[in-house]
Amino acid sequence: MIDSQEYALLISDEVTRAVAQHRRRDHLEVALDSGVPHARVVATQVKYLARAAVKLPSYAAAQCILPPLAFEQASSERCAARKTIGGDRVLDLTCGLGVDAFALSRRFRRVVTLERNEWLARIAQENFRRLGVANVEVVCAAAEDYLQHADGCFDWVYADPDRRSAAGRKLVRLEECSPAIPDLLSAIRRVSGRLCLKNSPLFDVDEALRLFPAARVEVVSLDGECKEVVVYDDGAGPSVTATALGDPDRSFTLRSGGVPPLPRAFRQEEYRWLTVPDVALAKARVARAHLAGQVDIWSDGGFGFSVGRPSDAIGRVFAIESIGPYDPRQLKRLYKGCGATIFKRDFPLSADEIMRRTGLHAGGDLRLAFTRIDGQFWTIRLK
Repeated sequence: MIDSQEYALLISDEVTRAVAQHRRRDHLEVALDSGVPHARVVATQVKYLARAAVKLPSYAAAQCILPPLAFEQASSERCAARKTIGGDRVLDLTCGLGVDAFALSRRFRRVVTLERNEWLARIAQENFRRLGVANVEVVCAAAEDYLQHADGCFDWVYADPDRRSAAGRKLVRLEECSPAIPDLLSAIRRVSGRLCLKNSPLFDVDEALRLFPAARVEVVSLDGECKEVVVYDDGAGPSVTATALGDPDRSFTLRSGGVPPLPRAFRQEEYRWLTVPDVALAKARVARAHLAGQVDIWSDGGFGFSVGRPSDAIGRVFAIESIGPYDPRQLKRLYKGCGATIFKRDFPLSADEIMRRTGLHAGGDLRLAFTRIDGQFWTIRLK
C-alpha cells in the first residue's frame, strides 16, 4: 500500500527523471543497478509502464504513476472506453487508478470520482494532470460517506466495486464487494436515475437481471477472454448484449423472446462447419439466438454444427474434415507425436490430459475439437 514516503518519491523530479531514463531497460537490471537513485521504486515503475503499453497505452505514453495493486485491478483502456454512457455530469464511486474516470471524461462535461485512499487519490489526480485531463475532480472520500451528504444531481452514477476481500479472496456477490452497491441503491437513486455497474466476468447474467430487472446487461470480451459484465440500470431493458472487442468491435443483443429448439438427432456425417462462439456470447447465453437459423445443432457445451457455413458469426468458424466418437487409442495410433491445437467444450479432460492420452503435443497444423452431445463424447478434426 502506498504511504506518504513512497508517494513523495513517486512524484519527485529525481524519480521521474530516472524512470524516463531507464524505461527501455529490463526492470530487474534497473533494480540491481547501484547507479539508479531509489532503484526499487524506479524499477517497479519501469516494469508496470512496460506492461501498460498494451493495457493502458495512454498512461504509458504520459509516463503516469502506476502502483502495482491499482494497476492489476484497473480496467484496460479498451474495456473502459466501451461504456456507452454520456451526458453532463457523472459520479464515479470507485476511482482507483482512474482508468474508467479517464474514459468517462471524454463522454461527460464533468466527472466527480471518489477514492477513499488518500495517496491513491493524489496519484490519480497527478495522473490526470499528466494526461492533460482538466474535467475530472478527485474527491478523497468513501462512496458511503459521499452519498450520505451529496446534494448534487448526476446524469449517471458509475461503479466498479473492489472484488477482493481483506484476505485477498475473490468476491463475486455484489453484497460482499466494496462498496456494497445493493446497500447504496436508495442513495444512488437519490442523486441519479441511472447506474452503470461493472462486475466481475464471473458475475451471472441471470443474477444481474434479477437484481436489476429493467436493465441492459452487456458481457464484454477482449482477445477471446471474458473481461466484465456491465449493468446499465436505466430502465431501457431488459436486454442482454454480447460484445467482442476487436477490429472491428462486434455485438449481438437479445431483447426478448425465446430461441426455437434445435433438432436433437446428431447426424455427424452431414455437418461441414463447426462454430466456436466468442466467449462473450457463451457467457451471455445468447450464442444460439445469435446464430438461429444458421446452426443446425449445438453440443452440450456450446459448439455449433451446421451443413452450411454460418455468415457473420461472432466467433471462429472452421471447416470440418471428419467427426467420430472419442477413442483415445485410435487417436494415438493416428496422431502420436503430432503437434495439435485443441478446442474443447463440456469435455471431462483438460487439453493437457487429452494430449497425454493421445500422444499429441502443443503446436503444429493439426486442429482437433472435443465435445459432448447427448451424453456421448466426440472428436472433430478440423481442416
